[in-house]
Amino acid sequence: FNYSDPEFLHGILLYGLNTIISKSLGNQRPVPDTRDKMCLKKRYPTRLPSASIVICFHNEEFNTLFRTVSSVMNLTPHQILEEIILVDDMSEFDDLKEKLDYHLEMFRGKIKVIRTTKREGLIRARLIGAAHASGDVLVFLDSHCEVNRVWLEPLLAAIAKDRKMVVCPMVDSIDHLTLNYYPAPIVRGAFDWHLRFVWDTVFSYEMDGPEGPTTPIRSPAMSGGIFAINRHYFNELGQYDKDMNLWGAENLELSLRIWMCGGQLFILPCSRVGHVDRHIVQNVTQVLRALRYNNLRLVHVWLDEYKEQFFLRRPDLKSIPYGNISERVELRRRLGCKSFQWYLDTVFPELETSLEMKANNFH
Repeated sequence: FNYSDPEFLHGILLYGLNTIISKSLGNQRPVPDTRDKMCLKKRYPTRLPSASIVICFHNEEFNTLFRTVSSVMNLTPHQILEEIILVDDMSEFDDLKEKLDYHLEMFRGKIKVIRTTKREGLIRARLIGAAHASGDVLVFLDSHCEVNRVWLEPLLAAIAKDRKMVVCPMVDSIDHLTLNYYPAPIVRGAFDWHLRFVWDTVFSYEMDGPEGPTTPIRSPAMSGGIFAINRHYFNELGQYDKDMNLWGAENLELSLRIWMCGGQLFILPCSRVGHVDRHIVQNVTQVLRALRYNNLRLVHVWLDEYKEQFFLRRPDLKSIPYGNISERVELRRRLGCKSFQWYLDTVFPELETSLEMKANNFH
């Protein structure tokens, strides 16, 4: 492949992926079924809650976005698909306007497009999408995904059993240069004391029960954009912190809130969604500034005395303003949430026993 091709370089700079291959793949393609064979034997209830799929985008590459939508339309039983809500967060590219609307005509009746009047950022764009949703369950997807076979049924079945269960598919990887689709290993979401999200190994003995490799995985954190939650529960839980900017840290904030305020977060290995690992080079300063601000809001609302662990690693952030958090502090009080110490003891003891923690001898 010619990496000096101007069209290739332009695509990487603008979209963070190989637009030449994306165009050649077109609007839809088959992807390999990456589920374990045991998943194929699983049966799901015939009556499942309905789902509203919320996909927000800003200047997404046209074919990538369209493959996301058509994979959902092609691989989701229509009786459980209430609607797909596309939120266009002030995209500047012409092909995401009339051309997109024209192509979406083929899916008449199932798709709503909402266009924001100013740049909201992913967090607030998702809140706008959720406010327009009418399904029993909200399913958030990124705009550069391709869902796999029987991806939605496991998510809905888990939520139907327990409305306070928040579930994520296993996120397979779509290479940003080749757009090849690769299966993800069995992992759980976690983070370090810098509040950087990391994938964490799941030990094989955890999958030794009767369900084997199809066992739901208890996850301390979610990676970000791809999860399902009962719509009323999302509202009760306080949705997202709408004062967070752009994107970043909202996944960890929601993960802590789910666990500390009476919910549970699991990854379901039988639900698979491919995700393009884009390499974004635009607006890096703006994104990092938003991440810093969002992290501080999380730290001051949820970490209790453990915020010192964060500031030991980021002393430069100690005096940075983070806006008014009184609404989120009140939400935590109103929901009767547990302490961060409880979260460490019960959900994520590995964080506390990290070597860094011992070296700092904090307690």
